[in-house]
Amino acid sequence: MKKISITHVNNAHNDWIRALDFYKQELNILKSRLSEIAGKNSAADVLKQVEHFENAFKVQRDNIDRLNHDVHLNVVSIGNQLLESKAGYIDAALLTQHNNLHERFTAEEKAINELRHQFTQFSADWM
Repeated sequence: MKKISITHVNNAHNDWIRALDFYKQELNILKSRLSEIAGKNSAADVLKQVEHFENAFKVQRDNIDRLNHDVHLNVVSIGNQLLESKAGYIDAALLTQHNNLHERFTAEEKAINELRHQFTQFSADWM
């Protein structure tokens, strides 16, 4: 079985939490820009896109909140394991959780980047 140090996992978790906080702040900025676009354009096709992006931003904020919560739960589990074993490595179950969180983080990062790209194209047309 492959061993991963708790320090390595902790560093990854910290990176993810910082990135998720950044993405959440970025969504707030994009939402402000969206409000500006909606205020300046009342055409039906623009308002339809505005609603689409409002919904997409909300979905991504919810995804970030869930992932952030799950990362924090994993941190607590790892801390508990460290107190119990003092081995310095995570067990197989926590390694599986860590790998699943990594996949979810990567997917969320990709979704945010795609949404940002789509919104940038939309805003370039209507700002």
